Amino acid sequence: MTAARGGLAAVLLLFATHTGAGARAHIAIIIDDLGYQLDAGRRAIALPGPLAFGVIPGAPRATTLARHAHESGKEVLVHLPLQANSEETTRDPVSIELDMSRERVGTVFEEALESVPHAVGVNGHRGSLLTRHPGHMQWLMEEISAREDLFFVDSFTTHHSVALQVAAEAGVDAIKRDVFLDPDHSVETVEREFARMKRLALRRGQVVAIGHPYGATLDLLERELPELEREGFELVRISEMVR
Repeated sequence: MTAARGGLAAVLLLFATHTGAGARAHIAIIIDDLGYQLDAGRRAIALPGPLAFGVIPGAPRATTLARHAHESGKEVLVHLPLQANSEETTRDPVSIELDMSRERVGTVFEEALESVPHAVGVNGHRGSLLTRHPGHMQWLMEEISAREDLFFVDSFTTHHSVALQVAAEAGVDAIKRDVFLDPDHSVETVEREFARMKRLALRRGQVVAIGHPYGATLDLLERELPELEREGFELVRISEMVR
């Protein structure tokens, strides 16, 4: 991490020179896949700062952890399972699939909302197949639009996703994920992607990152999140960034 920190310090100096000392790059972080493991979920919710938490509807601990996150002042998202390209060996209790009718999509979405109280938005779980289909995404955006206080975050599991385009057409506030902090569970990967997140934030002015309640991810975030402000970043709520 020493070399990475040295390189980042140089980038920070360049950023300050070009944008002024008061400028801060914004970072929004979502921790997904809450709902199955109670202890890992609680540890994630205890992380410092205005993180958001994607809770899988219908999971055994979904309602409990959604309420705990809300009571802790954190934002809650419905981490809605959407059909993926590959055949999964395990299935989530609530999911939107391509063989569903318009009416069934609405019913499933309502079930998901009931399972995850205090949700301010929706983001996709998997979804590499369904997010490529304008018809089903239109149905989903119609459901989100009917509840004016909700927004959508595209987890962007495929570059062929049409989610942002369909959301715009439906008048739904939406944004996409820029970085996965932990595409695998290794310490080296999480450290590399966290550093990449900061570089992207400096270059673009803002970045959306998604992580999961893995041990390596939580270890790093517990250590590094308190340092972000000192390094010139501002951790913001995902709702602020998407609006």
